[in-house]
Amino acid sequence: MELQGRTYTDILRGFTSLEDFYLHCKTHIRETNSLPKIEVKAKNGDWIVSEAFISRIIADESVEMSMLYLPHLNKKKHRTLLQQFSDSFLRNVNLGVMLFDPYGRLVEISDMACSILGHRRDCILNKTIDELFEAVPVESRLVHPSLLQGVVVRNRAVHWHNAHQGYDLLIDSNVLKDESEDIVGAYVIMKDVSNLRSLEAQLHRSDRLAMIGQIAAGTAHEIRNPLTSLRGFIQLLQSALENQKLDREVGYLTIMKNEIDRINELVNEFLLLSKPKDVRYRPTSVAGTIRNILPIIESEANLYGITVRYIHEPALPLVIADSELLKQVFLNISKNAIESMEGTGVLTIIERVGKDRQIHVDIQDTGPGIPNYIMDKIFDPFFTTKENGTGLGLAVCQRIIHDMGGYIRVRSKGYGTTFTITLPAQG
Repeated sequence: MELQGRTYTDILRGFTSLEDFYLHCKTHIRETNSLPKIEVKAKNGDWIVSEAFISRIIADESVEMSMLYLPHLNKKKHRTLLQQFSDSFLRNVNLGVMLFDPYGRLVEISDMACSILGHRRDCILNKTIDELFEAVPVESRLVHPSLLQGVVVRNRAVHWHNAHQGYDLLIDSNVLKDESEDIVGAYVIMKDVSNLRSLEAQLHRSDRLAMIGQIAAGTAHEIRNPLTSLRGFIQLLQSALENQKLDREVGYLTIMKNEIDRINELVNEFLLLSKPKDVRYRPTSVAGTIRNILPIIESEANLYGITVRYIHEPALPLVIADSELLKQVFLNISKNAIESMEGTGVLTIIERVGKDRQIHVDIQDTGPGIPNYIMDKIFDPFFTTKENGTGLGLAVCQRIIHDMGGYIRVRSKGYGTTFTITLPAQG
């Protein structure tokens, strides 16, 4: 406790003078038969409530002294089980907990809440709600000023983004009242449901892909058979017209053949949305798969003036996967990254092992990034930003990785995009 050198006015907040507090003490004792309470700030920044009284001592005819007694602070501090649980709860619980006093000042906060806000505990304790969120519009704040007016919040869904990370949160808040029903503070509890939202979105996409896959499996062969016949007859006509030097008509047939090839390619992607029947899952080296296709990626990058960097992880564990489908995923995402960079840029492929023994492959570009308003749509079937794209490439990639027990994550902050393909290690 650090009180030495501080004036009574500093310590006895809310009282204009020592005489004012002395009279308050006498009145309080007479009316309640108990000592009044004040808040005293400890060295660690905590505010401790203590009983207090000022005793006036006449030393001689010309000297009057006053002694401030804080008996509560002189007692040995006995921590109850509830107090110990409270401290442990705030340090370790996977919830964001914020406690405010009646003046809207933050008096306690959990470690998780500090992570969500993106600030250290010692930098934000004792700040008011307005000070905590001064740069945030009122309607977008995690804690609304109406909190201390008794407004109860239950499961309010909020998307919050600090300087480093985004969170999907469910927020509960309410006031705290004493025996007289007077408001003595308020609390806010924040639950991070980001992973749950991500899982829901992934399940929703998987359902859509499964439905499209079922349709594709039943109709693709019926479409491909007549396409094959049409393409064959077009080639015969093209040969005949070439012999007759009818170049204009030959050009028309060439366009028709190219369009049939596009339809055929689309049908092939449809077939990949349904689980392929000839998939062969076996122990596979991710590093070996990447090295096999690296010349193809570098050749494609050279056409666009892009530099390729490959960061290899030694002794990368094996995964259970189909190597050919894995190649398709890496090629597709790398090709998208190359095309997103206009003229110059760097494509970086990084292998790494996570703490949970999962294998991660980061494919990073230095392009313009993906706008936030389409970030949630890029894996949806038929959604594309390319003029001649089918919108099935990333949907197929996600389906392939999902069937192997992994997932794909995307990060983009306005400059550059990173696709992370994650697969569980074997065993």
